[in-house]
Amino acid sequence: MPTDRDTTPPTRLQEPGSVGPFFALRTDDGNADAEGYLPLPGRIGEAVRLRTRTVADRLGTADRRVAASVAFQGIAGRLLSVALGSAVLSGGIPDLCDGRLGWHPARTAPEDLWLPRPTALPHPAGLAEQIREHVVHGILADLHRATREAVPVSGRLLWGNAGSALAGALRVLHTWCREQDRPREAGRALALARAVLEDPVLRDTGTLTARADTGPAFVRTTCCLYYRVLPGGMCGDCVLRHPPRAR
Repeated sequence: MPTDRDTTPPTRLQEPGSVGPFFALRTDDGNADAEGYLPLPGRIGEAVRLRTRTVADRLGTADRRVAASVAFQGIAGRLLSVALGSAVLSGGIPDLCDGRLGWHPARTAPEDLWLPRPTALPHPAGLAEQIREHVVHGILADLHRATREAVPVSGRLLWGNAGSALAGALRVLHTWCREQDRPREAGRALALARAVLEDPVLRDTGTLTARADTGPAFVRTTCCLYYRVLPGGMCGDCVLRHPPRAR
C-alpha cells in the first residue's frame, strides 16, 4: 500500500533543476563511494574538513575561518535551494536526512550532491515546517556543528550565512517564476521563505523585503568574512556599509 512518502513522484522532485544548477540533485544510480561521495550525516566531519580545504585552495587563503564560512554558505545554499524549489514547484520536499545523501567536497553544483531515487517527506506538516524541521534543524544543524568542530568560527555567523543562502535561493527562484509567467509560484516562494526565516535560529539573521518592481531583497545582520579574501569586495546583502580597513 502506498505511504505518504510515495505521494510525490520522483520525477517531480527533479523538476526544480530547470531553475538552475543550485536547485538540482544528481539522482541516478551508481557507486557513490567509488566516485568520492561522502554520505551525510555518516561522514559529515570528514566532508566538512575536505570541503573547507578545497574552498581555501580555490580562494587562495590561509584563513580557515573564511574558508569554513564560505564552504558552509555554499552547502546551505544548495540544500535550501533544493528544498525551496521542490516545495514551490512540486509540492513536496526530498528527504535529505535518510542517510542516502552524498556530498562530493571537490565538485560544484549540480554534481556535488547525489541522492539516488529521491523520496518525498510525508505531508502531515506544512511545507515551511518541513523545511525548518528537516533541513534547518536537520542536515543544516548537523553541518553547523561539524563546521564549528572543525574550525573556530562563530555559530551566529554561520546561521547568518544560512539566512543569506535562503534569501539568495528565493531571489533566483522568484525571478525564474516571474520570467516563466508563473506568478502564483513566485508568491508561494516568497511566502515560504518568509515563514522559514521566522525560525528562531534564522529570525535575526537579516531583513527580507519585497517590491513589485525589483522582487525580494535581503540585508543580513552578520558578515560572512569574504571581504578578507577580496580586499574592497562585499557581498550584495552585506551588513557592512563599506569594507573594513585592513589592519
